[in-house]
Amino acid sequence: MKRLPRIPQAVLFDMDGVIFDTETLYRDATIAAARHAGFQLPQSVYLETIGLPAPAVRELLLAQFGKDAPLEDFWRHASELFEQMAQTDLRTKPGLPEILSLLETEQIRSAIVTSSDRALVEAHLSVAGLQGRFETIIAYGDYIAGKPHPAPYLLAAERLGLPIGDCVALEDSRNGVLSASSARAMTIMVPDLVQPGRDISGLCECIATDLHAVRELISNSLADLVG
Repeated sequence: MKRLPRIPQAVLFDMDGVIFDTETLYRDATIAAARHAGFQLPQSVYLETIGLPAPAVRELLLAQFGKDAPLEDFWRHASELFEQMAQTDLRTKPGLPEILSLLETEQIRSAIVTSSDRALVEAHLSVAGLQGRFETIIAYGDYIAGKPHPAPYLLAAERLGLPIGDCVALEDSRNGVLSASSARAMTIMVPDLVQPGRDISGLCECIATDLHAVRELISNSLADLVG
């Protein structure tokens, strides 16, 4: 099995699609809201929004719906639908409890680096009973530019007081991988709705099937590098 090139000092988690199985909920809520408003939103177009900051998503949707589309009403309805789904269907991704336990045992620090706003992050963590399991949260509005810019990951490393090269970044989207890899983090992609192309695969230390595989990679790397 592949090993990491350096002992990780921290693991930086994207939230949607990595910590929480929310991407399918967002997809279903957004496409349903578009249909309700009389717009067509193909899944292929929706998938392009994954990992993008809000302003970039807005531009993409205006290009799809028309420049005069009432996006505020659309977003409000999509948000309402998502919140309804999340109340009953919010789940963590397989392997999350196990990888968090490993990090705590090995005293490897952790953070969330997300394009979502802080209130939503904290609400999800509260529902899942994960408050206090991550040392810091880097959310929308905290950084000078969103993913795929490296700023979110560089800020996370700065907050932790660590070199970014000693941090592992876990991402499920193209823009997330671009952000983490351009920041020079040890990037692992854990695909969710979108599978990586060759260009993205080349930016990662590896492509992991799930968080169980990431935990095994970190555990094996620790054993080899320390031993």
